[in-house]
Amino acid sequence: MAIAVMQDFPGGTQQQYNQVNDQVLAQLNLGGNTPQGCLFHTAGPIEGGWRILDVWESQDALNTFLATLRPIAQSVGIPQPQVTIWPIHNILTPKGYAPGG
Repeated sequence: MAIAVMQDFPGGTQQQYNQVNDQVLAQLNLGGNTPQGCLFHTAGPIEGGWRILDVWESQDALNTFLATLRPIAQSVGIPQPQVTIWPIHNILTPKGYAPGG
């Protein structure tokens, strides 16, 4: 089942996000694409920090990615996020687009 994951990083910055993102893209050789199992990714500033909102194919896909992400985020000093996860009932996409491919 697909899940939505919202992560709020109190005190997090765009610079920290960019550092982590660059390292993850390089380590996983993603070439600017999302990791396997990530259907949607967005990130931006919120009052007092940084927010990331993702949609993943499954909790297992997220867990696999977190094994790579966590050590990188810790090395940059990103604060622990406040995480909200909920199941996805429906995904609407632009005509001609299919999630995951």
